[in-house]
Amino acid sequence: MLAHIHELVEATDVPVNADFENGYADDPNAVAESVRLCVATGVAGLSIEDAANRQESPVYDVDLAVERIRAAREAIGDSGVLLVGRAEGFLVGREDLNKVIERLTAYSAAGADCLYAPGFREREHIKAIVDAVAPKPVNILIGGPTGLTMKDAAELGARRVSVGGAFARAAWGGFLRSARELSEKGSFGELASAASHAELQDFFSEGAKRPE
Repeated sequence: MLAHIHELVEATDVPVNADFENGYADDPNAVAESVRLCVATGVAGLSIEDAANRQESPVYDVDLAVERIRAAREAIGDSGVLLVGRAEGFLVGREDLNKVIERLTAYSAAGADCLYAPGFREREHIKAIVDAVAPKPVNILIGGPTGLTMKDAAELGARRVSVGGAFARAAWGGFLRSARELSEKGSFGELASAASHAELQDFFSEGAKRPE
């Protein structure tokens, strides 16, 4: 993962935020070591989530989760790297808004610069999270046609918007629809929405033009 992050950082001039999952460790000291290695890749920011990835305990105990954020903050030090504290409850079946907000405020107090609770779609939920952690900025996830626009996100007070893997899934969706049509019907209608070679050449040529 560190090698992948470093490659992305080197490939672009825009700031890169690493989805650093749970810090690849349970123990706060081990999280701190992982974070130090991530900071050394040159990232502008990284996130630490509280998902424990265990069936019997999908999220870390709140006290341990807070210690993990505090350890990440100390590891980042004065490097200027943005720390995003993530509460994963809504993604792992712990759909209690008040408890998620409790965690986010605790992560903020432990040193998180930005707060993130993926999975919430209701406007009133997003607004409640924004208000609870203010003046810290909030990141929201819009991974599909939820009815929200960037303007809506801004009006609700969100400062960052993530799409997760939605762009990749959209690309794979086009591939699957085209492949199924060919396999099942022997026709090629889905290919009408494909980007042209010229469009792709222009897109990647523009992306390759980096300032000296």
